[in-house]
Amino acid sequence: MPQPRASRLSKPGKKSPGKLQQWLPLGSTRRKIVLWGAVPLLVLLCLFVIVDEIVMPLVTRHGSEFPLPDFVGQPLTQAQVSLSDLDLRHGIASEEYSPGQEAGMILNQFPVAGTRVKEGREVKFVLSLGRKLVPVPDLAGQSVRQAMLDLETAGLRLGEIAWAFSDTLPEKVVVFSYPASYTDVPLGSEVNLMVNRGRASSFTYAPRVVGLPLAEARRLLESKQLRTGIVNYRTDENYLPETVLEQSEREGTELDIGTEIDLVVSTTE
Repeated sequence: MPQPRASRLSKPGKKSPGKLQQWLPLGSTRRKIVLWGAVPLLVLLCLFVIVDEIVMPLVTRHGSEFPLPDFVGQPLTQAQVSLSDLDLRHGIASEEYSPGQEAGMILNQFPVAGTRVKEGREVKFVLSLGRKLVPVPDLAGQSVRQAMLDLETAGLRLGEIAWAFSDTLPEKVVVFSYPASYTDVPLGSEVNLMVNRGRASSFTYAPRVVGLPLAEARRLLESKQLRTGIVNYRTDENYLPETVLEQSEREGTELDIGTEIDLVVSTTE
């Protein structure tokens, strides 16, 4: 039996064009603009995201930063071990004298502690040279007053004055100092003097009593064969009561034995 043929009405019709085809018809100017403008722009945008989020972090090692430790107060040798473990480098920015720190101690660092750094970063240090040493000047043969000036110029202080008796040396001059001349001592150290009195002596030198309690100042004056003169009181809350604030004779002044030295003493009332 012959098969029935499909009629034209039963044949499937052509598909209607989609929305993209309707909006961007083939060969249209709009389609060309999209293909030659928007698509390259989209590609560039994708490339930018890839470079910014993947490539650049790898190149700059983004994310490998860490806070810099505090090395201040450590010996340089100890800091070098820590720097090596962190893959950091170091340099010496400067060196300076520091009375309270031994030589080789780190006084400062750049960048400061807590700064986020990466491996390979150089850290600059300021190192201590320790306490500055200065030579004791040659004071032999000088007067006590001149010896005090020379000590002050050298950055040193006058210590105790002891007496020697010699007929071969001029009176009232320094015989020698202790520590001895040209000895290197820390800046600000005291230097004691041995002063010749000759055969007999009727003079002495004023000691420094400023800053001492009144009772201790009296004893020191007596040990130098001096007497305490008029004691005036002045209100000064920066010092403990009965602290000597001023003395009428300057330290090192040559005085006759028995001379009175007036004092100004602190009080809180």
